[in-house]
Amino acid sequence: MSVVEQRYHAVMEVAAGVPVTQVAARYGVSRQSVHAWVRKYEQSGLPGLADRSHRPISCPHRIAGEVEAVVCELRRRHPGWGPRRLVHELGRRGIAPVPSRATVYRVLVRNGLVEPGVRRRRRSDYRRWERSAAMELWQMDIVGGILIAGGGECKMVTGIDDHSRFMVIAKVVERATARAVCRAFGEALLRFGVPEEVLTDNGKQFTARFGSGRPGETMFDRICRENGIAHRLTKPQSPTTTGKIERFHQTLRRELLDESAPFADLAAAQAAVDGWLEDYNRMRPHQALDMAVPASRFVPRPRAEQDVLPVVLPARLDLVTTAASPGPPPPEPAPVAWPLAEGEIGAIEVERQVPASGNLSLRGQQIWFGPALAGTTVTLRVDVNRLHVLIGGGRHKTLPSKLSGRDLKALLAGGGARPAGPWADDPGPAQTTGGVVEVDRTVNAVGYVGLGGDKVLIGWPFAGQRVTLRLDGKVLQVLDEQRVLQATLPSPLPPSACGRLQGGRPAGPPPQLPPPSEQIAERTVSNVGGFMVAGQRIQLGRGYAHQVVTAHLSEDAIRIFHGTELITTVPRVTRKEVVVRKSGEHNRRKIV
Repeated sequence: MSVVEQRYHAVMEVAAGVPVTQVAARYGVSRQSVHAWVRKYEQSGLPGLADRSHRPISCPHRIAGEVEAVVCELRRRHPGWGPRRLVHELGRRGIAPVPSRATVYRVLVRNGLVEPGVRRRRRSDYRRWERSAAMELWQMDIVGGILIAGGGECKMVTGIDDHSRFMVIAKVVERATARAVCRAFGEALLRFGVPEEVLTDNGKQFTARFGSGRPGETMFDRICRENGIAHRLTKPQSPTTTGKIERFHQTLRRELLDESAPFADLAAAQAAVDGWLEDYNRMRPHQALDMAVPASRFVPRPRAEQDVLPVVLPARLDLVTTAASPGPPPPEPAPVAWPLAEGEIGAIEVERQVPASGNLSLRGQQIWFGPALAGTTVTLRVDVNRLHVLIGGGRHKTLPSKLSGRDLKALLAGGGARPAGPWADDPGPAQTTGGVVEVDRTVNAVGYVGLGGDKVLIGWPFAGQRVTLRLDGKVLQVLDEQRVLQATLPSPLPPSACGRLQGGRPAGPPPQLPPPSEQIAERTVSNVGGFMVAGQRIQLGRGYAHQVVTAHLSEDAIRIFHGTELITTVPRVTRKEVVVRKSGEHNRRKIV
């Protein structure tokens, strides 16, 4: 029996005089439903008992068909536009009333232009932040993926203003070297002015924080220091800290690079980027700016408009100030003050005495010598680029200079400094009597140091220590900070090469010999270059195979001698008994 037949029988029973309550109970419906069936039958007869749609006859707030057509056409023309951008574009075209984002989304789903998906939950551990005004902070990074005809790939140095999302740097370079990055940064400073801060990751173009050896000052750091810019670094493996520039890279790839064929050359790639960037900065609304364009919030601040010194950049950057760069040009080009231009100071020389701590300070720059050189008079030749340290007329070492032009003038005025005469760019140490030279080196984690452009094994027991190496072309002696002899090795360099070592200086007095130990044991080195003493394995190398060596044992160290020559010193890691072998007798003594 169909639904219409059941309802007809119920209506007939009511017409025959059966109470409505009993009819409703028999058919399992409410009294109101039975009354509705009776009313519909009286109005429309048997067709009135069929199910009808509950859809309203009219919907005044439904989106108009012509507006829906515009939404679909915009989406097909710009597949990257979402509901929010489409709502903004409808308002710009004068359509009123403007539909809501949810309405536009339903239009896209209804027409098959988007796939309805599960809404992603926003991560709560991200903290959004934004500086309050333009030119307070720039974010900088490097992006690749710019293909050149012939199979090459270029990089792009990018920079964005944190407050306005205005792209201040978009320089296509062949290789993202430190010089190329600093050149792009310098052009932006000349064009827009100097920001208060710059935020970068830990790339070697920006910082020497994770470089080999002791951290120094990169060219990028020096530009920031000379212009009073605070250089901020992200935590390692934290790309979300520079999320604004990373988000720009995603947009750049999706809207330009993914759709473009390989460019003919570097100039063609730069021209395409500049054209696309003009639309990005001045025409394209940004959702994070409440659909405003970046140019509407960006206010350049050329250095000429500030009551401070002009932009200071290293002269060796060789900037081309007319190079194309994004954004509006300043009213007048900012003046450039090169470090050695007219009115500036060149190199100066000043003499200082190394303090007892071994750490000499010159206008805030720390120069480490070590306690072994305490009391030594040194000559410092310094300009705004480099700082040379001379001992006895020979170069001890060279460091990046952290001194500005003001510091040099202050040293000349009252710091005992004098103008320096002409000097070669890379002076070597003075010739020494007998050809004996000393250099200071830091041993790396596996026991190697750098000498003459090569790595030399000193020994893993010295890993992480600062040692003095004494070379005469025949042997290499390892001295600690108190100039106590710790090891003697064959010299890896001839006498002629020892005089050209970086940081070399004339050798000081002969090193002190270590004090004699209470326990002495003789051992014969095996054919693989090792032996055992006091339960500890010591490896000397095959060069000492089958030779007799003497081990001097103390509570914390073991010194190995070959005759009267100290071979090496290793830490004592055991407290086992030592077997002393003399004339065939075996005497056991306990080391406490």
